[in-house]
Amino acid sequence: MNRTLRRVKHKIVVMSGKGGVGKSTVATNIAVGLSLAGKKVGLLDVDVHGPSIPRLLSLRDAKVHIDANHIEPVPWSENLSVMSLGFLLPNPYQPVIWRGPVKQGFIQQLLADVAWGDLDYMIVDCPPGTGDEPLSVLQMLGADAKAVIVTTPQGVAVDDVRRSVTFVGDVGNSVLGIVENMSGIVCSQCGHVENIFGKGGGMRLAQETGVRFLGEIPLDPEVVRSGDEGYCFLKVQTDSPTAKAIQKILKPILLLPDPQDPAQAAVAAPAGFAPAPAETGIVKVAVPLAKGQLTQHFGHCEQLAVVTANFDTKEILSSELVTPPPHEPSVMPAFVERLGVRLVIAGGMGQKAQTLFNEKNITVICGARSDNGTGIGPSEVVSRYMQGTLPAGANTCDH
Repeated sequence: MNRTLRRVKHKIVVMSGKGGVGKSTVATNIAVGLSLAGKKVGLLDVDVHGPSIPRLLSLRDAKVHIDANHIEPVPWSENLSVMSLGFLLPNPYQPVIWRGPVKQGFIQQLLADVAWGDLDYMIVDCPPGTGDEPLSVLQMLGADAKAVIVTTPQGVAVDDVRRSVTFVGDVGNSVLGIVENMSGIVCSQCGHVENIFGKGGGMRLAQETGVRFLGEIPLDPEVVRSGDEGYCFLKVQTDSPTAKAIQKILKPILLLPDPQDPAQAAVAAPAGFAPAPAETGIVKVAVPLAKGQLTQHFGHCEQLAVVTANFDTKEILSSELVTPPPHEPSVMPAFVERLGVRLVIAGGMGQKAQTLFNEKNITVICGARSDNGTGIGPSEVVSRYMQGTLPAGANTCDH
């Protein structure tokens, strides 16, 4: 198995503590999106009791070639190979009645005996919960495997998904990010997104647990139809709000440093640092200052530095100082939005203020730190953030 996994650059486990959140759909579209970007991808379905990947990719009639030495995955395209227990069942309605040790042995066989070849990404779709399958997968893949955790906006889902965040850390792995699926529904007539399930639960969970929020995916009736009919939504509906949301989620995954390239691996941020940026292109960043340096209390800053940076080349283009309005939660987000800011980096910010910024599509990074007790200037804050070396800890204004 180690020989097989050494040929995989990035291992990403898609999971959720709650069933019915669209986890398999998210996993499938991530895998397809990466393959359409020219990456070699393997999609592994370890949901032994409800394998749905074959239907989602119109592969229900596919046959797996097995010989004495290995198992050939089913090709979906030149860049995407798929393996699922659904390919091995005599019919799609055959129940699987296995206990934990049998599941563990089967997962090990899929990882060790399937001829995946050289992969840029292996995407693993797990069943809901924190039971045998996700535990076995993370332990077998190793500490470098990362989790993408899927939730829906409702509190009942977020409560269950919170356990998944803790579970991943307890096992010894890291969370790549949280995805809020079914974040509103796209009207088929006008394209307007209506928040019928609420909004923001995934983002709040990410802020509370200190992990990255990858994005929110609105529910599109075309996604439902594509799953039932077995064609890839992301490949067909490229201009819809849902497709654009998925593309945004793919960006930080595509920007993961190559662990097999020492030059790239060296810039990966260790624990205790802000997460690697998801932003691309030219971005305006607001940094709260006191006496010219990063302050730990956003609401009481003396000045705001607006730093314009190229996140592709990691260059600081310009920086200007502005005087903020009086400290009122509803005033500052509107002021920052008018400045054209897309990202705020702060030592601390209250939950209500974070929510107001997020509603204006302004990302907030909390917990930024000085590493020597003397503070650091705004351009250096942004530069370190782009390089993945900005010290970060708990939100100092988490109230």
